[in-house]
Amino acid sequence: MTTPALVLGPMMRYVDQTSASIWVETRDNASVTVSAGAGEWKARTFAVHGHHYALVEVDGLEPGSVTPYAVAVNGVPVWPEPGTGFLPPVIATLKPGKPLRLAFGSCRTSVPHDESGNRSHGVDALRAYAVAMSSGGGGEPWPDLVAFLGDQVYADLTSEQMQEFIKARRDIEAPPGEELKDYEEYAHLYHLAWSDPANRWLLSTLPSAMIFDDHDIRDDWNSSRSWREAMQATAWWQGRIVAGLASYWVYQHLGNLSPQERAADVIWQKITSRRGDGEPDISAELDSFAERADQDPETYRWSYCRDFGDTRLLVVDSRAARNLDPDRRALLDDAEMDWLDARMRGGFRHLLVATSLPFLLPMGLHHLEAWDEAVSEGAWGRLPARVGEKLRQAVDLEHWGAFQNSFRRMAAMAAEVAEGTRGPAPETVTFLSGDVHFSYVSEVERPSGSRIIQAVCSPIRNPLPRLMRSFGAVMSYGLAAPIGALAARSARVPDPPFRWSGIKGPWFDNNLACLEVVPEGLKLWWQRGVVDGGDNLNPRLERVAEITVAPRRTAGNAAVLPS
Repeated sequence: MTTPALVLGPMMRYVDQTSASIWVETRDNASVTVSAGAGEWKARTFAVHGHHYALVEVDGLEPGSVTPYAVAVNGVPVWPEPGTGFLPPVIATLKPGKPLRLAFGSCRTSVPHDESGNRSHGVDALRAYAVAMSSGGGGEPWPDLVAFLGDQVYADLTSEQMQEFIKARRDIEAPPGEELKDYEEYAHLYHLAWSDPANRWLLSTLPSAMIFDDHDIRDDWNSSRSWREAMQATAWWQGRIVAGLASYWVYQHLGNLSPQERAADVIWQKITSRRGDGEPDISAELDSFAERADQDPETYRWSYCRDFGDTRLLVVDSRAARNLDPDRRALLDDAEMDWLDARMRGGFRHLLVATSLPFLLPMGLHHLEAWDEAVSEGAWGRLPARVGEKLRQAVDLEHWGAFQNSFRRMAAMAAEVAEGTRGPAPETVTFLSGDVHFSYVSEVERPSGSRIIQAVCSPIRNPLPRLMRSFGAVMSYGLAAPIGALAARSARVPDPPFRWSGIKGPWFDNNLACLEVVPEGLKLWWQRGVVDGGDNLNPRLERVAEITVAPRRTAGNAAVLPS
C-alpha cells in the first residue's frame, strides 16, 4: 500500500486575530501550500529521523473571519479529502471582544473505534464531539480552542496495533518490551492517535493547545529521585526520554507557540537558518536539545501563556520542570515557579490555570499525598521511607499535594490574586486539570474575593476499572478528609492554608469538557459519547454535568444534570 503524500494532519494549532499555524507531516521532502480565500502561504518541510514536517504560518487574515482552506503538497491537492462527507476545514480567527469558549480534557488512548475498542476503553469523547460538530453540532457554537491536558499518547501502555508495529521491527520480549523505544515508534503512535477520519477532520479546523503528562513519556514520570534513578539504571531509558521529548516538540509543542515565540525558539531557529540549503534535517540537534532539556529543565520552558481578551490562560508544565533533590523537592523548579509567579495576576475577568495534575485533589487524597511525601522523605525513618516510596509509585501519589512546598506557594499566589493584591481581583481563579480518570469540581472555602475553582475533565478515553472508581469516590467524601488530615499531622505536615470541598462529582465517564465566559459567570459542562443500536462509528453526544460559577457578588449559581 502506497503511503499518501499527506501522512498526518493538517492540524490547526496556534490561532490569533490575524494568523493561524497549520501543522502537517508529509511522506517526502516537500513544499506545502495552504490556500485560503485569495491567498497562498508556503513552507518547506524539515526532517527528523526520516520523517518530514512543515508548519505553515497563514498571516494577514481578518479578525473574526471564518475562511475555508485547502492544503497542497508539491502542488498536488491533498486536503480536504474528497468524498468524506465532512464539512470543509476552516480557519476561524479570534474576534476582538468575543468571550472565550474553550474545550478541555486529558487521557486518551489510541485504540480502534469499533465494538471491541468501545467495550474495553469506552466511547472516545473526542470522536463523539467530532461526529456531532461535523453534522452541524446541533446549533452548538465552535470553541475557540481545545486544550489537551496530558496523556495525549500512552508510550507505556500500548495497544495491540502499536505492539504489532513494534514486533515488526524489534524483539518485543527484550526491554523495553511493549513500551516505546525510539522516535520511529513515537511517530507511529502519534499516527494512531490522530489519523481516525473524524478526529483528523476536527483537529484540522479546531485550534489546539497541548501539554504533556506522565504517560506521554512513562507512568509516574519524575515522581521522585528514586524513580528517576531507577529509570536511568536501565539500558533503554536514555533513548526513550530523548525520543519522547523530541517527538513532543515536533508533534505537540511546536504548535503551541505564537509566531513571535516560535521565532525565538532555539530549535525553530535552526530550521529557519538552514532552509536555504534544502530541507534541513535537525535530528541530531533535536536529540541533543531533548537530552539537555531532560538533564537541566531550566534550559527550556514548556509552559506558555495566552490572553483571550478578558481571560488569561496559563498552561503549566508540571512534569519536566520538577526539582527532585530531596532538600529542594518541588513540582516546579525555581525558574519555572518565578515564570508562573510573574503571570499569576489579576486584571482579568477570569484567570485560568491549566495544569495536567489537579491542584486541588479531593481533600482526603491531598492529605494522603502530603503524608506520603513526608514519610518517603524520612519523617518516620528509613524503613517507612522505603515503604512510602513504594506506595507513592504504586498508586500515583505524586500530584501537587505530594510537593507541599510547591502547593503552598501556588496556594499563596492564587489567594493573593483572589484578594486583589496582584491587580484587580478576577471573578474566578480556575484550575483546569485531568490525569486522575474521574471528573469533578471543587471550590476553596473563602468568604470574599474571587472564587477559586478546580475543574477536572479526565478521561477523554481511558476509564478507570470499577475498583479504582470506588477508591476515588471514597477519597472524595465522608471521613477521608479528617482521617487523612490526622495521618498528615502525624508526619508533621502543616495543615493546608485553606480548605476546599467538592461542589460537583465525581463522575467516571469518558468525557470532554467545555467552558464559556457568559454574562452570568463561568459556565462549564461535560459531554460523553453514547452508542445507540450498535452504531459504533456514529456516537451521539450527551451532556453529563453542567455548572455555572457566578461571581461572588451575585451568589453562587450551580446546577448539575444527572449522569
